[in-house]
Amino acid sequence: MITLSAFADEISAEPEEQLAILKASGVKHIEFRSIYKTNVLSLDDPQIASFKKLLDQEGFQISAIGSPIGKIKITDPFEPHLEKFQRAIHLCSFFDTPNIRIFSYYPPDNFDGNWAPYRNEVMRRLQVKAQMAEKAGVKLLHENEHRIYGDSPERVKDLFDTVRHAHFQAVHDPANFVYGGYDPWAGWLANKPHLAHFHVKDWKKGEEHGCLAGQGDSLMEKVVAEVVAMGYSGFFTLEPHLLGGGPTGGVTGPELFPKAIEAIRSILNKLGAKHQ
Repeated sequence: MITLSAFADEISAEPEEQLAILKASGVKHIEFRSIYKTNVLSLDDPQIASFKKLLDQEGFQISAIGSPIGKIKITDPFEPHLEKFQRAIHLCSFFDTPNIRIFSYYPPDNFDGNWAPYRNEVMRRLQVKAQMAEKAGVKLLHENEHRIYGDSPERVKDLFDTVRHAHFQAVHDPANFVYGGYDPWAGWLANKPHLAHFHVKDWKKGEEHGCLAGQGDSLMEKVVAEVVAMGYSGFFTLEPHLLGGGPTGGVTGPELFPKAIEAIRSILNKLGAKHQ
């Protein structure tokens, strides 16, 4: 069974509006990235408790902590970042989700395109976090984000071949490969053996914002057909970026977000895939 979820902060910064739009569209899960324009890991305990109360009242659950872990330069200090990672682990327990979305580090300033001097440190940091995740009983979901180490199909494969840990798995984001100038099919094949999560985002080459699922160049229908054929059971999280996006999130708005939901539902219905 495929379960739809959403980066609800693309709808609005206000949690009440986020939930109202999703509820009207029949989506009852959120990938928690931000409310009130504040990142999930920067919210204080009262804000977190208030949001949890609202979720419970409206019958919502969290599909993953949409953290920015790994979105720092590989030359930045590691220990302060681990403190934020511990916060993400705590929030998994609080919101009853095993999933943390993560990344594999930005290059340093004056980067010349050669990752080789930094590769081993990328792997070391991810292995440390994978071991911590195992101890905490949570799962790290790596997203193939633009400009990080794991943005190309080849380096995605390198990550999973090297880290080799059951608690380090893949989020497949089809649009990010297109946006980064990579072959989206090669990207899918790199993520496929490690797939544990799926981001519904499509993109046309050269555009500044996303498009409805199936209307871009990320081979959405072809990839989703393979996901369904695999017998995948998990989340399809909408991250449409229909009005724009950047390193900290995207914008779709309350008018367009329901259209994004219907677009992926149409593809799943066409494939005969069970979803909710």
